[in-house]
Amino acid sequence: MIERIAILGTGLLGSSLGLALRAAGFKGGIAGWNRSPGQAQLALQMGAIDSIASDPIATARASQVTLLAVPIYATLDLMEKLAGELDSEHLLTDVGSTKRMIAETAVCLYNRPDRAAFLPGHPMAGKERGGAALADTNLFRGAVWLFTDDSNAQRSPRGIELVEEWREWVAAMGSKTLDLDPARHDELVAWVSHLPQLTATALSALLEEEVGDAPELKDVGGRALREMTRLGASPYSMWRDIASTNTEAVERALFALEQRLAFLRENLRTPGLREEFEQANKFRRDG
Repeated sequence: MIERIAILGTGLLGSSLGLALRAAGFKGGIAGWNRSPGQAQLALQMGAIDSIASDPIATARASQVTLLAVPIYATLDLMEKLAGELDSEHLLTDVGSTKRMIAETAVCLYNRPDRAAFLPGHPMAGKERGGAALADTNLFRGAVWLFTDDSNAQRSPRGIELVEEWREWVAAMGSKTLDLDPARHDELVAWVSHLPQLTATALSALLEEEVGDAPELKDVGGRALREMTRLGASPYSMWRDIASTNTEAVERALFALEQRLAFLRENLRTPGLREEFEQANKFRRDG
């Protein structure tokens, strides 16, 4: 039975996780650590954690489950640092938005009978901005929580128990779970998550340059503008590691979009425009 959880990274996802665990009935201890002490203090005040950790390594050792809710390269760094500190009585999991590098590192450092278990995870939930102040108890309710577990993992009996119990807590928080191969995960999220973000970023940056100082903008820009540019508020710090660790898949998606945009530009007065709208409508109907 899991009695103590460490959340390393008490931003939006980490703090939301703490709140969701409490709402789901978790009675054990939740310790939180953040590179920014203010974020950890805010998470404590909100009730997302019940203690602030000064040392992430020691806190992980004292917990049965440790959640890494930090950017991807920071996740990889902590995975390396924790590998020699945790044993077969521990489970390490994460919420990273790309999984191939994390899963490959887990194969090298974890999931052996004498080592800690590692379960790569990615909840398809979030907001355009981060930080503990935006934490939401219901952030994961109805969302899909993706796992890219290693089918060849040779975990200890305790590691197997912790993985199963953590999956149960994910379900208790209201998430649906889906298992994917890490490479397939990164390919899919490049299309359905990373491409929409970068499209919104490019559109917002373009609008800022072309009409950002227009006094009529607020009056002219309606729902379409708000919906299409909402993700444009996302900070670079949230997406730097994603773009760097899923570059090839994102490049393919962006190139395909460039081609579709060129097709639209070339067919503004031809039946090709209608066909493109019909294809778009079909995707929305089937979705």
